[in-house]
Amino acid sequence: MPPLTNHLVQLAYDPGITPQGGGLPGLAVLKNVVNSINLFGIVAVVGALAVSLGVWAWGHHSGGHQAEANGKKGAVVAAGAALGLGAANGIVAFFSALGSQVQ
Repeated sequence: MPPLTNHLVQLAYDPGITPQGGGLPGLAVLKNVVNSINLFGIVAVVGALAVSLGVWAWGHHSGGHQAEANGKKGAVVAAGAALGLGAANGIVAFFSALGSQVQ
């Protein structure tokens, strides 16, 4: 077999590795840590959204257009962060399933 063909055959080799739970100790602890980080992020986003909405209202009623615009931006960013935190597990599961279909 020519060297290039041999190299391509080696690249196409399927090692047969798939994710499997329970293989290493500490997986439950790691899941608990990640869940806690996600909860912390959600609590922080609630605070950021409350502050942003307050700045938006204050800017609107005081005539501060810059404060109003910053409050709007903060509210949109907080809403996007909440969406990302809530959907993180689904997004990772979707792309993991999509990646497992690559031949």
